[in-house]
Amino acid sequence: MHARDWLLVFVGFFFPPIPVIVKKGFCSADLLINILLCILGFFPGLLHAYYIIAMNPHQENYIAIGSGEQRVGDYGAISS
Repeated sequence: MHARDWLLVFVGFFFPPIPVIVKKGFCSADLLINILLCILGFFPGLLHAYYIIAMNPHQENYIAIGSGEQRVGDYGAISS
């Protein structure tokens, strides 16, 4: 697990819907499920938040410089 996921585990221990918002978005069915589980009991909401964190690990999204077939056009614009 990435350090950002561990931070979400820590935050989720105090308020489980926050990691679900970060991983799935504000308007998602998972958030509604998590809120309902938290109302029914703290522990089911916590387990659901940890499940969401585990099933959606942090991914580094970057493109290394010089990779791919992009070329620099006029005025530094990238064209394919």
